[in-house]
Amino acid sequence: MLCRRPNFLTLLCCLFAAPLFAQHVHKPAPALQQPEAPTPEESSVSAESSAPQIFTTQHVGIFHGQEVAYTATAGETFLKAEDGTPRASIFATAYVKNGVQDASTRPVTFLWNGGPGSASLWLHMGVFGPVRVAIPSDARDDGAPPYPIVANPGAFLDLSDIVFIDPVGTGFSHTLGETEGKEFFGVQQDAASIAQFIRQWISDQGRWNSPKFIGGESYGTTRSAAVVHELEAGFDDVAINGIILISTILDFSIENHTPGNELPNLMHLPTMAATAKFHGKAGAGIPLAEFVQQAREFALGEYAHALLQGESLPAAERAKVRARLSAFTGLGEEYLEQTDLRPQPARFQKELLRDRGLTVGRLDSRYTGVDLDDAGENSEEDPSFYGIDGAYSAAMNSYFRSDLAVKTERHYNVIGGLGAPWDWEVPGLPFNYFNVAPYIGTAMRQNSDLQVFVAAGYYDFATPFFQAEYSLNRAGVVPERVFFHYYEAGHMMYIHHPSLQALQEDVHAFLAATLAQ
Repeated sequence: MLCRRPNFLTLLCCLFAAPLFAQHVHKPAPALQQPEAPTPEESSVSAESSAPQIFTTQHVGIFHGQEVAYTATAGETFLKAEDGTPRASIFATAYVKNGVQDASTRPVTFLWNGGPGSASLWLHMGVFGPVRVAIPSDARDDGAPPYPIVANPGAFLDLSDIVFIDPVGTGFSHTLGETEGKEFFGVQQDAASIAQFIRQWISDQGRWNSPKFIGGESYGTTRSAAVVHELEAGFDDVAINGIILISTILDFSIENHTPGNELPNLMHLPTMAATAKFHGKAGAGIPLAEFVQQAREFALGEYAHALLQGESLPAAERAKVRARLSAFTGLGEEYLEQTDLRPQPARFQKELLRDRGLTVGRLDSRYTGVDLDDAGENSEEDPSFYGIDGAYSAAMNSYFRSDLAVKTERHYNVIGGLGAPWDWEVPGLPFNYFNVAPYIGTAMRQNSDLQVFVAAGYYDFATPFFQAEYSLNRAGVVPERVFFHYYEAGHMMYIHHPSLQALQEDVHAFLAATLAQ
C-alpha cells in the first residue's frame, strides 16, 4: 500500500480470529508434512537446505451466487538461481477451485499490493479474498480488536482461481542463504522475481494454457506494468488476458513537486475539488461527477494556461484564475496567492479544515484527524491510514494462523522494513522521467486481446484519478481496451461498503467480458 520515496519524489502509493459464516464452510486439512519452521534468524542461513513449507486446507464458499469448493494453499516457493541455488522464498496464498477437469478452461489471477514494501493483505482481506475484515464504512477509525472477519461473497472465485503474492521482504517472504535483499529491491529486480514466481507456479500447476490476469494496487500497479513487460518478453512469453489496476501510479513525474514542474498542480486539482465538495467547502448543489468534470476542464484549460505563463501571467488573468481556483478548492484567495496559485496536496490537507481544527486524509480524504496544534502547514499523520491499519494486520495474522493452518515463527511484515533502498533505475527508462505506462502500451499493441481495468477513488491524494487518466491517455496505450471506474472513496475504495460492492461487481463484469471475447 504505502510507497517509499524514489529519491526526488514524495510518494505514498498504496500503499484480519473469528470462525467463518455459514455460507463459507471451513474444513481445515492437515498441513503437509514439512520440517519445523526455522526461526527468522536461522532462515536466511538454513532455509535453502529445507523443503518449502506448504499448508493446505479445504473450504466451500458462495461467490456471486455460486457454491465453490476450493483448496487454499498457503506456502513458500523457492526462487532459484541458474545453478539451482535457492535465492529467495516467496510466500503466496492460492485459492484453486476443486474438480476442474480441464485446467485450460479455468482462469487464474495473480494479485499483489504495493509499497514498495507492502504485503498483499490489503487486497486479500479487503476485497478479493474469500473472507474479508469488516471495518467502518463512514471514514471512522477501526478502533480496537476483535475485528469481524466475514464471508466475502463478492470475491470472484466463481470465475477465476486467485493467487495473492507477497514479494520478497514483505509478509513471510524473505531472502535465502547469502542472497542480499538489494537483489530484489528495485523496479526491474522485483518485477523479474514476480514473473519468475508466476512462470514457476503455472508450470507446477499445469496452467500455462489457462487464461491469466494480473493486478495490483498503488505501487502494485507500477509492478503490474513492469511484470507484464517481463512476462510478455523473450521466448518463454506468458501472455496475459487482462490487467487490474487499482489506485494507479505509472508516471511518477506527476508526483514530483520540484518547483517548475506544473503537472502535479494540474493532476491534483480534481481531487482537491472532490474533497472540498465532500466537506462542504465547494461545489454546493452540483453533483460530484459534474463538479469533478468542471475541475478537469479548468485544470487542462485556464489553470494550465496560467501556470505555464509563469511570471508573465497578466494580473487580470491571475485574479480570474485565483477566484476560480478558490471556488474549486475551498481555499481562500489570500492563501492561494501566498502559494503562488500552487497549493500542494500536503498543505491542502492541513489548510482545508483548519477553521474546524481538523486535517483531511491523504489516502482517503473523507477521513479527518486532529493534530496537536493547528499552526503547522502539514498534518502530523494520515488519519486515513491509522484509521484502518490495526484491523487489517490483526485479521491477516489471525486468518493465516487459524483458518489456513499456517505454522511459522516468522513475523508477518505488513509494510515497510525492507532494510534497503529501492532501486528506481531501469534499463531503457530515463531515471529523471520514470514512467512505466509505455510497458502497458507495448503489451497491448503486441497482444490484441489484452484488456485493462482501472479503478480510481475520487478522494485519493496518494494516486489521484486524474493522473491515472493522464498516464493512460498516451504512451501507446489502446484506449478502446482500457476501462475506467470511479468510486466515492479513496485509495482503498473498498473500505467504503457501497464502493466495495461496486468494485467487486465491476471487476467481476470485466473478467467475464474479457473471458467471453
